[in-house]
This record gives sequence, C-alpha cells and structure tokens, in this order.
Amino acid sequence: MTGTNVLLVTIGDAASLYEGGREAIRTLQGGDPVDQPAIVTFANEQQLSDVLNERTFTLLRVIRGDEPDSIRETARLVGRDVKNVHEEVTTLEALGIIRFDEDGQSKRPVFPYDDLIISPFAHDDGDTAPATP
Repeated sequence: MTGTNVLLVTIGDAASLYEGGREAIRTLQGGDPVDQPAIVTFANEQQLSDVLNERTFTLLRVIRGDEPDSIRETARLVGRDVKNVHEEVTTLEALGIIRFDEDGQSKRPVFPYDDLIISPFAHDDGDTAPATP
C-alpha cells in the first residue's frame, strides 16, 4: 500500500503502544523514515465496537463519498438528528479518524484517508512486529 494514506484501527494495551512509539522515535533519530499508517488503538473490543459501529460507518461513508459541507448537512444525508451526529463526529475527530475544516461557523467533516483497515489482532501478545497493513 505504498503511497496510500491508510488509517489502521487496532486493539492493544498502553505498554505496546508506548514501545511502538519509542521505536518510531529511535528510527527517526537514526535518520530513517517511519513508513507506517496512522494508527488508532482501542483498549478492548468493547471500546472499538462502541465507537466504530453501523451508525459511525454510515457517517464515514457519507463524509468520504458525499463530502458534506457541514455537520448539519451530514445529519441530513444520513437522516439523523444534528445533535447526535455532532456528538459522533466530534468523537471521531478527537480520535483522529476524521478532521474538521472550518468555513466560517460551519465545520466540514473530512475523512482524510484513502482507506480504513480494522485489524484487532495487530497488537496481540507476542506480536512484536510493527503494525502495517
């Protein structure tokens, strides 16, 4: 997937994330690039399913495909209440899954990746290789 902007979603613990970050820093300090996708890691399966569920996948498809100009337009496209959509896209933005481009008072949700890969086993115990798609 070279040249593709990928978001990898995994399940793992804080210790493995910390060590992975330290290894990336050592690689960068050595002058080598770190060729890894953006990663969002959840502590457990329940957190993953609480955030990435049927409703949020629908939001991500609409944000990526229809490129709505605002949260209000996003809510209209998915046929949901603006307040509920606002809460969910704000959570997605806080996790780095989407971003907001501000235009005046409107916030345009943007899915800045070419693909999203969910790999719940990427940080399993005993797996010391860096997570790559």
